[in-house]
Amino acid sequence: MSWEEFFSYIREVLNFQLFAISDVPVTTASILLFFLLLTFFIVVGIFARRAINRKIFRRFHIDEGTSYTLSRITQYIIITIGVLISFNFVGINLSSLTVIFGLLSVGIGFGLQNVTSNFISGLIILFERPISVGDRVVVNEIEGDVIEINIRSTMVRTVNNISIVVPNSEFVSKDVINYSHGDPTYRLDVDVGVSYDSDLDTVLKALNEVAANNSNVMRNPEPEVHLIEFGDSSWNMQLRSWIPNVKDYPKIRNELNQAIVRTFRKYNIVIPFPQRDLHMRSSVKLPIDSGEKNKKGSTTSSRDAT
Repeated sequence: MSWEEFFSYIREVLNFQLFAISDVPVTTASILLFFLLLTFFIVVGIFARRAINRKIFRRFHIDEGTSYTLSRITQYIIITIGVLISFNFVGINLSSLTVIFGLLSVGIGFGLQNVTSNFISGLIILFERPISVGDRVVVNEIEGDVIEINIRSTMVRTVNNISIVVPNSEFVSKDVINYSHGDPTYRLDVDVGVSYDSDLDTVLKALNEVAANNSNVMRNPEPEVHLIEFGDSSWNMQLRSWIPNVKDYPKIRNELNQAIVRTFRKYNIVIPFPQRDLHMRSSVKLPIDSGEKNKKGSTTSSRDAT
């Protein structure tokens, strides 16, 4: 096969008509051109998102959640423009796309409801921002930090450093706890029981001292100590303190618990064990029923007769 025949064959393959949309022929060459342009705009969108984050948002010290949302929206706008330009290069105008959208609607009706729901939920999350990158959330009883929000799913890294992919619809249709939404401060409550023999003023002094000696506890609002209830074997006290970042609450709770043990020993305050009173009663003879007496008496008389 000569080079002329080879190039002629390639030309025939590229110009081969696969199908037509609204009388617009779609050839192999137009399909390849469409995917090349689409890939180009996707790559441009990714680089634009990274460049905006590094050179603009970080320079102006914009928070992580806002910068992530704006950069993602910029990427999706570039990709959308790229899709429209790619269709125009192929020769398919916007009016011809109604046929494609009609076919997609049929596919959505039969099997893409879940994908569409997650896609729309992803747009809602990006624009309404009920959650942002860096937020500490609890969804489906899973606690973790949001590290990435995609168009279909959101990546959550748990406190045990396990990455979990959560569909976006979970954040829109279900109850989600967002500890960091708008304000990262958090009220940390530590419960402890003390013996009824303790001096209440000494207990209050000890718990206030624990909060005052911890550098991670905020001074405004001030820590508070409450006597919550009178338990079976103890006064149930609660130390309420505010911390600047909710993500640090496991560490600070551990520090406060250890400080409570040491401070209580310093002031001879006893944390009682749960107590249960067990009352023992001596056995009591039960009265014999009169019917049983008569039965026993008749049996004895019959034996005597024999």
